[in-house]
Amino acid sequence: MKKTFPAEFADLLTPKGRRILEGRDRELTGALLDPERRFVALQGVIDPRKAVACRDALDAALRDTLVSMEDPIPHDSISGMTMNYMELLPKTVRVRTALLESRRSRSYRAAEAVGLTDMMRSDSFAAFAAVVSGRTLRRKWGIQVLCYGPGDYTGPHNDHHPEEPEARDGYVDMHVSLTMPGVEHQYLVYAKDGHLSELTKVSTVGGVTVYRLPFWHYTTPVVARRGAEASARRWVLLGTFLDAAPGARASSTIVPAGAPGARPPARVATFGSGGGAGRR
Repeated sequence: MKKTFPAEFADLLTPKGRRILEGRDRELTGALLDPERRFVALQGVIDPRKAVACRDALDAALRDTLVSMEDPIPHDSISGMTMNYMELLPKTVRVRTALLESRRSRSYRAAEAVGLTDMMRSDSFAAFAAVVSGRTLRRKWGIQVLCYGPGDYTGPHNDHHPEEPEARDGYVDMHVSLTMPGVEHQYLVYAKDGHLSELTKVSTVGGVTVYRLPFWHYTTPVVARRGAEASARRWVLLGTFLDAAPGARASSTIVPAGAPGARPPARVATFGSGGGAGRR
């Protein structure tokens, strides 16, 4: 099977995306260092033609390997209340996911075959997150693939992990959205000034979102185009990055471009067959 995804995330980027990766975009370099800015949504940073090719390869390879991830509203969330206006809602979700934790899983083998795992493990994937976050990140990061179908959503939550010393002071997520044509819309709603009042469309093809967690947000249900319910899927490539520990060895970190000790961005390779991206 052809490896449609390039070996380096950098090879998907437009000139605008490359400027961000290289730390040459003044507005976005270190954007999430502002404690009031927890979220950035970017368009025009991934080449549309390459995004469509990757989306279609991903959908063909992984669609039949997914497993359900479902946490509904607890059945006693209403009947168990004993005081007015004291309702509590834990994180609820309905989505499918690809199991990439084990190299023996069907999902992992399928993702590897199309080049997805190599790209999500590439230095430039982490380097992009590091530049926008403005922080030096640990070289080992988590990867995940989600697939939202009609009615799939993630309810209000904040992604705070107070019991995890490495994450309780904050961490970085980066999502790449690859949406099939059958989707009408899906939105991210997030908090500003104490209210869930901000909304941005995430059902894009090649849109990139970078988060400084924790903060309150939720993802609305996927709405399919009429008659296209069977093909309405939004794929999300997700990387989770912890901040590097003070004094960490350079070899164990990803340093934002332009910061002392930063490594040059990955070389741009040719998208397609041959050396670099698209190897068979």
